[in-house]
Formats: sequence, C-alpha cells, structure tokens
Amino acid sequence: MTFFKKLTPFYNLILFYVIVSFILRIVLLFHPITQASYNWTEVLKIFSYGLVSDFFVFILASGFLWLYLIFISNTKYLKPYGYLILGVLIALLLYIISGKSILTEYGGALPEIGLAFVGIKTILFGLLLFLPKYRNKIRFWLFSFVMFLFVLLILQNAISEYFFWNEFGVKYNFIAVNYLVYTNEVIGNIMESYPVIPLFTALFLIAGIATYFIVKGSRSYIDSIPTFVEKIKISGLYLVLFALSIVSVPFLATKENSQNIFSNELQANGIYKFYLAFMNSELDYFKFYKTLPEKEVYALLGQQIPSLTGESTLREIKSAAAENHKNVVLITIESYSADFMKMYGNDKNITPFLDDLATKSLVFTNFYASGNRTVRGLEAVTLSLPPTAGESVVKRKDNKDKFTTGSIFKQKGYHVKYLYGGDAFFDNMEDFFGGNGYDIVDKKTLKPNEISFSNVWGVCDEDMADKAISVMNEEAKSGKPFFNHWMTVSNHRPFTYPNNKIDIPGDAKSRDGGVKYTDYALKKFFTMAQKQPWFANTVFVIVSDHCASSAGKTELPVDKYRIPAMIYSPGFIQPQRYTKLMSQIDIMPTLFGLLNFNYQSKFFGQDVLKPDYKPRALIATYQDLGMIKDNVLTIISPKQQVKQFQLTLLPKEGVENDFQIYYDQKPISKERTDLVNETISFYQTASDMLKKKQYDKIR
Repeated sequence: MTFFKKLTPFYNLILFYVIVSFILRIVLLFHPITQASYNWTEVLKIFSYGLVSDFFVFILASGFLWLYLIFISNTKYLKPYGYLILGVLIALLLYIISGKSILTEYGGALPEIGLAFVGIKTILFGLLLFLPKYRNKIRFWLFSFVMFLFVLLILQNAISEYFFWNEFGVKYNFIAVNYLVYTNEVIGNIMESYPVIPLFTALFLIAGIATYFIVKGSRSYIDSIPTFVEKIKISGLYLVLFALSIVSVPFLATKENSQNIFSNELQANGIYKFYLAFMNSELDYFKFYKTLPEKEVYALLGQQIPSLTGESTLREIKSAAAENHKNVVLITIESYSADFMKMYGNDKNITPFLDDLATKSLVFTNFYASGNRTVRGLEAVTLSLPPTAGESVVKRKDNKDKFTTGSIFKQKGYHVKYLYGGDAFFDNMEDFFGGNGYDIVDKKTLKPNEISFSNVWGVCDEDMADKAISVMNEEAKSGKPFFNHWMTVSNHRPFTYPNNKIDIPGDAKSRDGGVKYTDYALKKFFTMAQKQPWFANTVFVIVSDHCASSAGKTELPVDKYRIPAMIYSPGFIQPQRYTKLMSQIDIMPTLFGLLNFNYQSKFFGQDVLKPDYKPRALIATYQDLGMIKDNVLTIISPKQQVKQFQLTLLPKEGVENDFQIYYDQKPISKERTDLVNETISFYQTASDMLKKKQYDKIR
C-alpha cells in the first residue's frame, strides 16, 4: 500500500482529467450545434471508449510530470554533487548570456525563453542547495505550482475544446493547429469575442481550488520522497503504461467508425485529435468549405483553364515551334517581398543586383505568392497547384510521385536537382523532393572546405552559389541539359552572414542586411555563371518564395503577397514587362511555353503569355483561401463563409504604375456570385484531385 501512495500525483491528476473530460462530453452532447439523436448503445460507446482513450492520452501527456517527480531528491544537494550541478547550471546560464549560444543564433524570442528557464532553474537549485532549513517548504510550493500548471492546462484545454466545438462542431483539427501559427490574430479575436477577464478569473479560481485538493491528496510523495528502488518501480510501471498507450490510443481512434459524425467526434480525445491534425497537416475542404456539385465545379474550372475536359485538369499542351532544351536554373529567394526592390519604391538600395537584372529580364510586375511560408512557395513552383486548405503538400504524408515541374524536365531528359543551403530534412523538403525524383544537394553534401560560414539555417548563400556552380559544371559535362532548383537561406532570421561583404555588418542581424547579402551572393553566382560554357544555353528563373511579412488588417492583406519574379536569358528572352495579374503557380508553365515544350499537363497554373489566359491570382493562409480577380479579393473560409473586398490602388509617389503595390481593401456590400463560384472552382477541384490521387505523376 505504501508504494501506491507514491503514485498519488499521477492518479489524482488522471482522475481530475477524466472527470473534466466526462463533464465536457455531456456538455457537448447537449450543445445546440450537436444536431443528432443517439440511442443508449451509441451513448455507451461514446463514454466508454472516450474514458479509456482519455486515460491513455493522459499517460502519454504526463511524461514531463514523470520526469519532474523522478528527479525530486535530497541526494543531489549533498557535497560535491550539489556544487557540481550548480556549476553546470551557472556555466549554461553564462553561455546563453554570452550571446553566442545556438539559441541566439536562431534569434527571435528563443534566447529570452532559454535565459528565463535556465535562470529560474539555477536560482531555485541554489536556494534548495544553500537553504536546507527551508528546502521542504520551497519544494512544497514548487510541487504545488507544478500541480497547478497541470490542472490549469486540463481546464484550459476543456474550455478551448468547448469554444472550438461552438465554432465548428468538431474536436480539434488543423484549424486549431493554424491558431498556433497566427497567435496574434487569434488572441485579438478572443479578446474581442469573449468576456476574457471574467472567464480567466473563474478559470484560475477553479484551478486553484482543484489544485488545493489534489496537492492535499498527493503531498505524501514529497513528504516521504521515494527511494531509488521505489523510483525504479514507478518508472517501470509508467513506461509499461506509456508503451501500452502508444498502441492503444491509435487503436481506439479506429473505433470512431459511426455513420454519425457527431458520435465520432464526441468519442474522440481532443488532445489526440490535435496531434493528428498537426502530423497530418490536412483540413478536409469538403467538410468545412462551401462547395458546388462536382460536374458544375469542373465545368467552371474549364472556363478558367483552356482545353479542360471532364473532371480533371489533364490536357495536352502543344507548341507550333520546335522544343528548346535549354538548361534551367530556378532560384527561389527566401522571404523576398516586392517592396524590397527599387522598382517597387524602396529607396534603401538593398537589391542593387536584382534591380539591374530586372532591366535585362522578362519581369512580371503584378505577381503574387500563393502563401506566406516557404513550403507554400516550393509547392507553387513545383506542383503548380492552388494552396489547398491545411498544410502544404510538401509536408503531407501523401507527397510523393506527384505531377511536378521536375517530372516534366525528366521526361525531356534533364538532370533534375534541388539545392538547399540547410539540411533538407527541415520542413520535409528532403522527403518531398526526393520522393518526386529530384537529386538533393544540401548542407550534408558539402565538404568542410566548402563551408566558409553557416548559421542555424545552413551555409551562407555565397557558399551555396559556389556549390551550385560546381554542380552545374559537372552536369554540363554529361551532355544532358539540367534543371536545378536552388532555395536560398541567408535572408532569414537571425540574418547573419559573413562580415566585410556588404556595407551592413554580418553580425548586425538586420533584415535589410539579410536582403542585401542575398542580393550580393546572387551577383557572385551570376558573375561566376557568365564565365561557364553552359551559361549561354541557360534560362534563369528568379522568384521569391513568399513575402517577409504577412500581417495585415484583413485575413489576406493583398500587399503582403506581392513578390518579385523574372526570367533572364540573354539572347533568348527579350527584356520586357508583363503587367497582367498572375499567380506563383503560373511561373513554370509560362517557362515551359517559352521553351516550346509539348507535354501532358495537370497543372492548374497556366502559360500567361498565351492569348487565352484569364488574369487572376490565388493567395491563401492555412485556412483562408482567396482569389484576386477584377480588382476584387474573394475569400472562402471554414464554416462555408465567404467574404469579398474591393481592391483600390493607393499610389506611392515616385513609383511607376506597373509597380504600385499598396491597396485599400473595403468589404463589398453586394456579393459577386460569379467570382465566389470561380474561387470555389479552383480550390474544390484541387482538393478533389489530391483526395482522389489524381494529381500523381503520369506513368
């Protein structure tokens, strides 16, 4: 019986979690949005399977609690162990304070978070070490605080699940994951939508009362700290339950198989649903968005994309001229907003090389990114597909053997490679590009003597420029044309790069410096490329992956999606401006048109230089899906919501009309149904084709 007393922190918290979850299920069962009737068998299944699922999910989620309790000890404060541990903590604290830690290299709020965590840990350890007289009292309050945090998180999760159900009638899905990405907007929405002060006051009050009783029933653990042998037994029992939970939780999820969707959702555990949404990265378009009948929606799409027949985007692309198998280098530039460039009104001279290159290129002046993350840009130029709800296809499980720009080049006999200065494992790039036939050249493939500077994101763009030249020189020797897609990394927080390269120090950590250094590295790349025998037979496509910032006053601030794009090939592509509206998904089909490629296409993107192209741009977040057309932004969102905004240009002095990017977005009073249906036609069909695996590579 004594051993089981040592488990009181666990089973008191488990009991509390199960009770809260049970009450939540009852509340959701009788919620007005739960429009379904249940017989006793269904109700029994909901609560029995739900109870077991809650138990095992809590076991998985209580790993930190287990670690905390196992390391409670008096032995570690004895000489010399206590002083050695304190010394290590102080050294770690000084390492973070020095400003040279891996946390500082990454930047953002991470150094402050790390400093706060290690600082508090060091102070508390010092107090427990040097004040043995008060050790039990300090430990009691720390124990109480940890219990309070768990209680608070359990209650907070229940409240969040309730409000999420209130909005969407389901447990957590990818929208909930999305809320973590757009924290500022979500917090603002909560502050405006709910009585936050009374709600949180009640939350903390209830959490405090519950914690009091849980601590009262669990303090035997710290009053009589388990021996080493007892901790081994506790750990053994916990690890057995943990292993059982790993198997049981997914198995119980397979029992959510009722024809009644509400029944499945009520039975499910919200935390596990959140985990699944995070890992699967998908949001079911047909469940949450406005839809049209299948035949009608494909017919509408056929009006937007010429030559479509049937319920697919498959069509023949024919050219009257001979194919031109020039080498192609696609450079996607990290976080490069259009307004960094001089032609869009920037007066800081931070893109001198690209400003000059633009005058020698086919420049697309009215060009929009598909999304606001790198994987969205990579998806757009590789798949030429609208940004479907949820995470980018790049990060989904079903991301291999797709119909890609690389597959077209492979059909034409090209070497196909993806070049990235960091570890391509990041953001699932290695899995995506490798799974679609690209050879990958990333930081792992560089030799030590090929790296002059690197930070947390990878080697500097200069180093990758050198590597790219050596890779292309080797490919050129084979006699086959090559397609190389290079993704830059230096224009990314922490914005560090080699010193003495540009007039902004590399350790200044400024965005302007990151922009200017990338421009400098690109100049170095092109200077080297011009000296190579393959240069004259190469087309260079330069495009940003997304803007530097996506924050705005509306769901989709149009000016935050405008990015630079150009195609450069002296003697082949004449310098000119293309001023019509276009999307990031159009850049590669347009290139294929310039090369006179004949191929079967599934691309949603189009050759914008064809006379039958109808200008539009597709922009999105993880859940708000938009189309710009006829100076109207149409947004479709979960819960079948539709919004439309009239776009009005706000001219900036000194900027030519073709490059103006500042917009006023005002809600439209009378809905443009034609534009709503056209928007739906792009996103519904893209989601449908992915779901049915119709966007796979043509065999």
